[in-house]
Amino acid sequence: MTLKKRIFVIYILSALVPFTCICIISYYAINSILTNKLESGIQSNLKQVTLSLENSLSSLNHISQQFAYEGTILKELDELMRTEEPFRRMKLQHQFKSKLNLITFTNPEIGLAMYYFEQDQTYQFANFPVKYSFSSDKLPLFAKSYGISYYGPHESFNRLDNEYVLSVLRKVDFPGRDDMYVYIESGFQLVKNMLDNEHTQNNPSQMIILDPEGKIIYSEIPHLFKVGKIFPGYAKGSLSGHSNKNYWYRQESSQGWSVVSAYGEADFNREKNRWFLQISLLSLVSLGVALILAWLLWRMVYKPLNLFHKEIRMMTHAETQVNIKSTKIPEFDSLLRQFQNMKKNIWELFGEIRENEKQRVDLEVEKLLYQINPHFLMNTLDTAHWLAAMNGQHELDRLIQSLNKLLYYNLGKLGRPSTIEEEIQATRQYLTLQQIRYDFEFDVRIQVDEALLKKEVPRFILQPLVENSLYHGLDDEGYILVNVRLNQGVEIAVHDNGAGMSGEHIHKLLSSKTSEQQKSGMGIGMNYVKRTIESRYGQRATLEIKSERGKGTSIFLTLPLEEEDAKHD
Repeated sequence: MTLKKRIFVIYILSALVPFTCICIISYYAINSILTNKLESGIQSNLKQVTLSLENSLSSLNHISQQFAYEGTILKELDELMRTEEPFRRMKLQHQFKSKLNLITFTNPEIGLAMYYFEQDQTYQFANFPVKYSFSSDKLPLFAKSYGISYYGPHESFNRLDNEYVLSVLRKVDFPGRDDMYVYIESGFQLVKNMLDNEHTQNNPSQMIILDPEGKIIYSEIPHLFKVGKIFPGYAKGSLSGHSNKNYWYRQESSQGWSVVSAYGEADFNREKNRWFLQISLLSLVSLGVALILAWLLWRMVYKPLNLFHKEIRMMTHAETQVNIKSTKIPEFDSLLRQFQNMKKNIWELFGEIRENEKQRVDLEVEKLLYQINPHFLMNTLDTAHWLAAMNGQHELDRLIQSLNKLLYYNLGKLGRPSTIEEEIQATRQYLTLQQIRYDFEFDVRIQVDEALLKKEVPRFILQPLVENSLYHGLDDEGYILVNVRLNQGVEIAVHDNGAGMSGEHIHKLLSSKTSEQQKSGMGIGMNYVKRTIESRYGQRATLEIKSERGKGTSIFLTLPLEEEDAKHD
């Protein structure tokens, strides 16, 4: 995982994990508090509604007693019913209505009041106009006891009013009539006020009223809880539950009927959902702030790191110095300045080392060349050549000429390249000198790819290889094979069938500068070849020696093709 991702993950986790834990704990705590608050509020409202209904029914009961029991009202009604003389009857009727109006006026909580004759399905002495459809059979029965029937809520039978009311129907002990009842309704504002108190913004419940058997006699949501049906959960005696996507709570009265408050799931969870929405928005804001801060923190770290990366990359490719841009962070700025100073010092050291190494290589090569090729010998040998020729010493003359040509070639301008053809000619002169010196004919076979004769190579690289083969025990049947060919470059191979060398000797020959090698002259030539190809070609050229005791030695020198040669080939 990259540093950027780690910073984001760690910062977001450190910001959101505590916040998430607090949200979870708060959610369950708030959920419990709000649920208890709602339930307690619902129960309180239910008790108020139930108490209001009980008080209203109790009030109707007491008022109905004034109309039903023996007393002044019934005596006047009996006298009115027995009187047949029209004037007297009109006068008594006016007096009776005045008394009824007085009772209803002194009890403002009642509305329509009248006497009802069940057998005739008629009514008399109503204080308000009555609808023609009046019938007690149509009323929703609340409860019934001791000849008193309680109804409601239902639509008023007052022709001037369509509000919902409570009502009571009480049997009247009237001489000669067993079907006489007094019917009294509550004031239309009474039930309306109860319903309005039940329906508030913070308490959007729907009211359902059940009779003592649990049958629904009034429902504000008839599409979910139909009038005439048994309310769900009533048979189990449950006081709360969940049905038809509504939460409901039931309060039972002392008379056996019940009031139920039903809440829709959306209404019930509205306050919790509002709180959850607020927490969600706060979480999103916190997440956004955390992401922005994480991004700023990443930028604060990434910008200096990017500058470090550029500095390191430039350090490995070039020595160019670039002005450092300030990161506005003192610690990083100080590190960048120190890094640039270190880079500057390193490149200065590289330059010094490279220059010193170049000078050292040049000096060593020049030293080796001058160790092998002293200049003063040229003039001396030239004088000896003329003396030998004048005295008729032809063998000595041939020796001096070969030596002179060899020295002339080796003393060529330092650093000027040679060719394969020149290297082979110089090697032949060297072999001529050795044959005269040892009075021995060497079997030297030279095979060269003609296309490589003009190939430029460093000066004096073939003779030391042939010299190595001569020094390692060629006998009378010995031979030396020189093969120059193309093989992933210019390969110069020198093979002999001499006594061979040990691995330790080969290692010393290539890597050491012991006094023994310098005395013998072998180490100087092989070391020169090795250092020369390293100086010119670096790692692109290789020098390898393979040898077996009693079988001979093979030397492989591989030089890379120059770009122009490669294109030409």
